[in-house]
Amino acid sequence: MNESSPIRRETAREYPVADPVPASAPVRRRSRFGRWMLALLILGGLAAVAHRTYDARQKPAEETAQAPGRGGHGRGGRPTEMKQAVGVAPVVTGDMPVVLQGLGTVTPLATVSVRSQINGYLTKIGFREGQMVKEGDFLAQIDPRPYEALLAQYQGQLARDQALLQNSKLDLQRYQTLNRQDSISKQNVDTQAALVKQNEGTVAADQALVDQQKLNLTYARIVSPVDGRVGLRQVDLGNYITAGSTNIVVVTQLHPISVVFTLPEDDVARVMRRVREGAKLTVRAYDRSDQHEIATGSLDTVDNQIDTTTGTVKLRAMFENGDESLFPNQFVNARLTVETIRNAPLVPTAAILRGTPGTYVYLMDGDDKVTVRPIKTGETDGVNTVVVSGLNSGDRVVTDGTDRLREGAPVRVVGHTSGPQAAGPAAGAPGATLPTTPAAGAPAEGGANPPSQEHRGRRRQAP
Repeated sequence: MNESSPIRRETAREYPVADPVPASAPVRRRSRFGRWMLALLILGGLAAVAHRTYDARQKPAEETAQAPGRGGHGRGGRPTEMKQAVGVAPVVTGDMPVVLQGLGTVTPLATVSVRSQINGYLTKIGFREGQMVKEGDFLAQIDPRPYEALLAQYQGQLARDQALLQNSKLDLQRYQTLNRQDSISKQNVDTQAALVKQNEGTVAADQALVDQQKLNLTYARIVSPVDGRVGLRQVDLGNYITAGSTNIVVVTQLHPISVVFTLPEDDVARVMRRVREGAKLTVRAYDRSDQHEIATGSLDTVDNQIDTTTGTVKLRAMFENGDESLFPNQFVNARLTVETIRNAPLVPTAAILRGTPGTYVYLMDGDDKVTVRPIKTGETDGVNTVVVSGLNSGDRVVTDGTDRLREGAPVRVVGHTSGPQAAGPAAGAPGATLPTTPAAGAPAEGGANPPSQEHRGRRRQAP
């Protein structure tokens, strides 16, 4: 209202004005929620920064503690390497047998299924199941009475025909005398001579029948054909036995006994060379676990051909088996000692590694440092390995703790062995193992071009 308005403000009546609608209340709530969210984001960011800062400070310490060959700081803040704990063994000179291994089966030299050669009732059994018998020992009896009756009948026929033969011979003598006196014709003499021949044939046939029945009586008493052990009885007393079809018992020869095993065709030339030289090769039989020696024998013969389906050749080894430790049809691991390498440098197989440098070992350089030494290996028995080149007798190699080593790494020796012989049994002894594929190792860390330990362990190489 302007100044010229006739209504004066002083005298104007004032009316109460209603409170406006609080339109700003939702805005205030949203603003408060936004402030809380902003505060939380700020706190989260601060926490993340603090966590990363803490990790950044802790990580160098952890890497220093875990890194192989690294440690804290020495004097003046210079970094120092922690010494890796290792076990060492010296390279020694010894003998290494060359052993070939093959899977074999214990095979008896004689396994006889005892059957009757005549028909009849089983009247007696003369063995116990599992009994050891000798050749000719009584086993069973077939009823002999029918064959005894036939024998008596044929013996009677033989006696009659022998009498007829004797009479015909006397008549022939008379006819021959009369013929010389011209008292009888030549035809009568010839007829009588033919009759003598006929009676001789009859007597011979009768004698054959008698011998046959005597043989049947012999067959009625069944005896063991070989020395060995009888198995389980396969027919009971009182049964009717049919000739050639009824098994009574099985006799298996146990002393001596053989083991038939196979070798790859690549090893045939080496074995045959030793056989032609007249060498008596030793064969040892081990159990299925290949840990315990069962018996020791010698190579008897080699098969005359190679199996083209498997590329292997069969060999037979003979064992005395006095303690009957070898059982027929038992599966064994046969180890054939072909030859022995004399005065060879031996190193524990556990020390041999394979990687970028090839086959190598960690050689002790002084008392607190190692160096990588490439080597060439020869024969092995799984525990010890012949070193062809690269090492000398008396060198010390690392056998334990090689996973984190590298060229020039500092070490501290915590374990000693007296040499390869202390690492396990010798070749051919119980518990010795044969060459196998080397196991994979862990790559080295740090250093320039560190050798990667791709393989470790056991392998038989040609000399």
